[in-house]
Amino acid sequence: MTIFNDGIPLEAVLDLPEKQRENTPLMILVHGFTGYKEEPHLNAMAEMMTGLGFAVLRPDLYGHGKSGGNFRDHTIWKWLSDITALIDYARKDLPYREIWLCGHSQGGLAVMLAAAMHRDRIKGVVALAPALTIPGWAREGRVHGIRFDPAQVPEEFEVGEPEPLGGNYVRAAQLVHPEDSLLYEGPILFVHGDADATIPVKASIEYAGRFRDAELAVIPGDSHCYDYHLDEAVAAVRDWLERKM
Repeated sequence: MTIFNDGIPLEAVLDLPEKQRENTPLMILVHGFTGYKEEPHLNAMAEMMTGLGFAVLRPDLYGHGKSGGNFRDHTIWKWLSDITALIDYARKDLPYREIWLCGHSQGGLAVMLAAAMHRDRIKGVVALAPALTIPGWAREGRVHGIRFDPAQVPEEFEVGEPEPLGGNYVRAAQLVHPEDSLLYEGPILFVHGDADATIPVKASIEYAGRFRDAELAVIPGDSHCYDYHLDEAVAAVRDWLERKM
């Protein structure tokens, strides 16, 4: 399906449970930086969630996958706008009134902030290795391994794939404050591998201790995308959802 946000097409897949009921919950499942909706860890999460009775909406966000916009021009602000459009679409055009959010990495940070924005609308949040460190790194003068003067942001950064990243990505990140997500007071689960070389697990440990209703599942020996123990990550999310549904 195609969902439009200010004229930009967002391509998405809606996975349905075997049996829908009147109060079927909807999970909006969001990828991370350079990611897309069919990544293995997202497919595994979606399969588990539909098995629990969720409908799962998996989008490609701005500049990623099959959606519109250029990768170079994407920012966390544009992703927050996309998630807001998806929430509005779900409430207006889909038969689901209970909405949950799940995001990985940069998408994890985005859904945490979106939950704070829409705290009266969101039932629960799953943050998969959330990139809580990106805004602080941007203010310090580093992004995805590249060092720069934070007061003189370059016009673009060569991040390897799929194309250069525009300087507005950093400028927007410098004004993002992950602690604003603490406005969300509903249940939230953090799932993070303790061998994550991309986003240190200590970020999730710190934030899990700051929310009113948070739990933390640390996956021993696992990477940023759960390359070694995906089954354990999926099981941790399943157990939490079963208790919170």
